[in-house]
Amino acid sequence: MVYHNLKALIKGIRACKTVADERALIKQESAAIRASFREEDSYARHNNVAKLLYIHMLGSEAHFGQMECLKLVASPRFGDKRLGYLGIMLLLDESQEVLTLVTNSLKNDMNHSNMYAVGLALCTFADIASEEMSRDLANEIEKLLGSSNTYIRKKASLCALRVVRKVPDLSDHFVSKAKNLLADRNHGVLLTAITLVTEICQLDAACLDEFRNAVPLLVRHLKSLVTTGYSPEHDVLGITDPFLQVKILRLLRLLGRGDEKASETMNDILAQVATNTDSTKNVGNSILYETVMTVLEIEADSGLRVMAINILGKFLSNRDNNIRYVALNTLNKVVGIDTNAVQRHRNIILDCLRDGDISIRRRALELSYALINEGNVRVLIRELLAFLEVADDEFKLGMTTQICLAAERFAPNRRWHIDTVLRVLKLAGNFVREEILSAFIRLVAYTPELQAYTASKLYTSLRADISQESLTLAATWVLGEYSEIVLEGGLVDEDQPKPITDVQVVDLLLSILDSPYANYLTRQFVLTAITKISSRPTTSPAQQERIETILLSYTTSPELEIQQRAVEFASLYHLDVRSGVLERMPAPELKATVMGVVSENKPVGSVQPSKDGDLLGDEVPATTSSVNGNGQAAVPQNNEDLLKEIFGSSAPAAPAPGAPAQTQKSTVQDILGLFDSTPSPAAQPAQTEQQSLFASSTPVQPAPSTFSLPQAQSSVPQAPAQSRLTAYPAYDKNELKIILIPQTSAARPGVVNILARFQVSGSSPATGLNFQAAVPKSQQLQMLPMSNPDVQPGTVETQQMRVVAPVGANVRLRLRISYSLAGRSIQDQVDFAGFPPGLTSGATS
Repeated sequence: MVYHNLKALIKGIRACKTVADERALIKQESAAIRASFREEDSYARHNNVAKLLYIHMLGSEAHFGQMECLKLVASPRFGDKRLGYLGIMLLLDESQEVLTLVTNSLKNDMNHSNMYAVGLALCTFADIASEEMSRDLANEIEKLLGSSNTYIRKKASLCALRVVRKVPDLSDHFVSKAKNLLADRNHGVLLTAITLVTEICQLDAACLDEFRNAVPLLVRHLKSLVTTGYSPEHDVLGITDPFLQVKILRLLRLLGRGDEKASETMNDILAQVATNTDSTKNVGNSILYETVMTVLEIEADSGLRVMAINILGKFLSNRDNNIRYVALNTLNKVVGIDTNAVQRHRNIILDCLRDGDISIRRRALELSYALINEGNVRVLIRELLAFLEVADDEFKLGMTTQICLAAERFAPNRRWHIDTVLRVLKLAGNFVREEILSAFIRLVAYTPELQAYTASKLYTSLRADISQESLTLAATWVLGEYSEIVLEGGLVDEDQPKPITDVQVVDLLLSILDSPYANYLTRQFVLTAITKISSRPTTSPAQQERIETILLSYTTSPELEIQQRAVEFASLYHLDVRSGVLERMPAPELKATVMGVVSENKPVGSVQPSKDGDLLGDEVPATTSSVNGNGQAAVPQNNEDLLKEIFGSSAPAAPAPGAPAQTQKSTVQDILGLFDSTPSPAAQPAQTEQQSLFASSTPVQPAPSTFSLPQAQSSVPQAPAQSRLTAYPAYDKNELKIILIPQTSAARPGVVNILARFQVSGSSPATGLNFQAAVPKSQQLQMLPMSNPDVQPGTVETQQMRVVAPVGANVRLRLRISYSLAGRSIQDQVDFAGFPPGLTSGATS
C-alpha cells in the first residue's frame, strides 16, 4: 500500500501490531519513495521528503534522499525551502561530500529578499558548516552582522560563532562588528553577540584589550537588568532575563582577569547584583554563582571576595543537593585565595560530612583537609576521626593518609601526634599506607619519654581488636622493641601503673599467629618480636624456652621467609652474639616533610596518661629534653655511630669538649664516602635539617635478625636535605597535578635530586600513570620507580629523580605523562624549565 502523504504514513505505522510489521511497512514505503524520486515528480517530492524524514527519525536509512533535499532548497516556494533545509540538517553533516553542493544555495539565500529565507540559510549554516564552507561564506556572514533586521543579526551572530570555532584565524574579521553588536538594545542580539565575543576572547587573548573598552557598556546593560521593573517579555520567576545576566557576568570575568582598571569598573555592579538577587529561587542562585566566580577571578578588593565566599557559605545551607555540591566544589578551588573567609563556614562544612549524598561527603572531606591549620587542628582532626568511624571503605585510605599528614604538619606536640595516629590505627588499620606506618614507628623511636605510653596503648588496643592489620604491625613492632619498658614499668593506661607479665605479652603476640587475620607479613613480624623479647633480661627462662620451642616448630614452615627466619632465630639461642644481634634497632634517620615541620621537632607533650582516656585530649606541654630508659640524655644515632658498631672502633673517638677537631680522614669517613654521604659530628645532640618523611631513600639490607618495616627499594642515594624545600608546579591539567621539589647540596655541586609528587584534583583516580622524563645531552638523568602508578583522590604518590649537570647549567626537563582518568586515556607532553638559575651550583632550593 502506498501512502500519499505524511499523515497517512504515520497512521499506517501506528496501526502495526508488531515490530516486524512496522519494518516491512517502512521497507515497502522506502521502495515506493525511491521509485517516485526516479520519476522526477516535482509535485510529489515535497510529500516524499517529508515521509522520508519521518522514517529517518524512526531510525531507518534515508540517505538516498539527500539530493532531493537539495532540489527542494532550489525551489522558489518557501515551504519547499523550509523542508529542504530541514532535510539537509537531518541527513547531512560536515563530513559529507554532498555538502559542497549546498554552499551555493546558502550563499544565494543569504542574499534573499525574504528575511525568513535568509533565516533558514543561516540556521542551516550554523548547524552543518564545515571548515571549507566557513571560509567560503565568512564574508557573507560578516555582511549580515551589520543588517538592520534584528532577526538576521541574531542568527548571523550564531553563524559567526560557528565560523570562529571552525576557523579561529578568521576571528579578526568579526571583532569590529561584534563590538558594535554589544551596544544593541535587543536582548536576543545582545545575548548572541556576548556569546560571540566570549568565544573570540577565549580563542585569542590578544583580543581582550579590544573589548576591555566595552566594560562600561556591559556594566550599564547589567545594571539595567538588575534595576529594571517587571518585564513580561523577559521575566523568569521575577528576575529579568537571567540568561543574559549570566552571559554578561561570564564576559566580565574574562575581561577583568588580570586588569585592575576593568575590575574596578565592575566592582560596584557586582556588589549590587550579589545583594539584590533573590536567592530563594534556583534562577537567582545561578546568577549569584556566576557573580561569585567573577568576583573570585577578577582583581576584586578583599571585601568583595569575602562577600562572594559568604554567598557560597549560604549555598551550603540550601536544601538542594546540587547547590550544596556546587558550593563545596567552588570553595575547594578558592580556599587557597582567602582561607580565613572560608574558615568562617567551617561548622557547616563539617555538617556536610554527615550528608546522605556521597558526592557531597567527598567534596566536604576534601575541603576539610584544606582548612586544617595549627589553630584548628585539634577540632578538625576530632571531627574527621568521628567521620572515619562511620565512613565508607572507599574514603578510608585517603582519610587515614590526610589525617596523619595533617597531624605530622600541625601537631601541637608529639603526644597528640601519637594519640592521633593510634586512633587512626584503631578505626581503620586495614586502610593505612605503609609510609604512614613507617613514619609512626620513626616518631615513637625518637620519643623515648612516650615509648612506655605508646607501648601500653598499643598493647591495650591489640587485646581489644586484632583485625586491623596496621595496628597489629605497629603493636608487634613496638612490643618487640620496648618490651622491657612495659614489663618494668607496667601499663600506664590507668592513673596507677598496672603490672604486666611477660607471659601476657607473649600470649598476646602468639594469639596473632593463630588468628584468622594473620597473613604472611604479620607472621614475620610476630616471629621477630618474640625473638627479641626472649633476649631481654626482663623475660623469664620459662618464656625463653617457650619461644625457642615455637621457633623450632616454624623451621619446617612451607613459607620460605618464615622458615628462614625461624631457622636463623633458633640458631641464635646458643650463640654469644645473641644479645648484640637482637638489641634495640637504632632510631631511623630523621626526615623533614615537604609539607612543613615534622613532629620530631615539636614539644613532647604530657607523658602522663589522660584521666578520661581520650586519645585526643589536651595535654600540658612538657620539656623537650630527651632521656632514655636509664635516665641519660638520648643522642640520636647517626651513620657514623652505626658504622662504628658494625666495623668496630677503628674510627677515632669524638674529641672532648674544647679539644681541636680531628682533621685526619677516618675509616668511617672512607666507608661513608662509598655511600655518597657526609658524616655528621658524633656529638651532635639533634638534627636541625631533616629529610622527607615519605621520600624514598636507599635502604640498608638488614641482617635476618633485624626487625624493620619494609621500605621502598631505591638505587639513587639521597642528597643532604635542606632546611627549606621549594615546590615548583610542572603540570596541572586534566585533573592531574605534578609538583617537582629539588634538593641540592653545596658539597656536591652539579647534582640535583628531584622529588616528583603526583595528586589528582577531581574525584576519579588516575590509573596506570606512566611518568617519563628526558634531559639535554649535556646532562644525565636517573629515575626510580613510582610509589604507586594509581593515584587515588586525596593521596599523594611520589617518584625520585636525579639530574647530574655541568655546574652552573640550568636544569631543563621534557616530561611525558600518560594515564587513564574515568575510562578516558590521556597523553601529554610538557617542557619544564622552572627551576631557579644556579641550582646546579649547590644553591639552596
